[in-house]
Amino acid sequence: MDEKVCEDEMSERTLIVIKPDAVQRGLVGKILSRFEEKGFKILDLRMIRMDKGQAENFYSVHAGKPFFNDLVSFITSGPVVAAVLEGRNAIESVRIMIGSTDASKAPPGSIRGDYSLGLTDNSIHASDSPESFRRETKALGLVEWA
Repeated sequence: MDEKVCEDEMSERTLIVIKPDAVQRGLVGKILSRFEEKGFKILDLRMIRMDKGQAENFYSVHAGKPFFNDLVSFITSGPVVAAVLEGRNAIESVRIMIGSTDASKAPPGSIRGDYSLGLTDNSIHASDSPESFRRETKALGLVEWA
């Protein structure tokens, strides 16, 4: 059996990245605890400082868009915490838990609704598909998960 396949068919893996604004404000523990309380297993956890090349690869789906350079600049402005999570319907469930990308539209109780400051400094990123999970983990050098 492929070691990258989750034991439970309903179980899957996703990546979250706690962004520099949340790291700087000391929110890493609070954010991670939400996922643990929901029942997600943390398979990998690393604090990293993305360089420009990593950030451009990480956000490659947004290359050419007007906000691309702002994303790259922001994510490289300080350390981030990357975590690979595993759990039932992880990708969809985590996306619901984090809330809308636009903090002003994220409901209270969601991570972005509670902690985000704006559109770019929105505290957290989460993969939106299995393909994004593979691309993003590879961009961050987490090749064992890609």
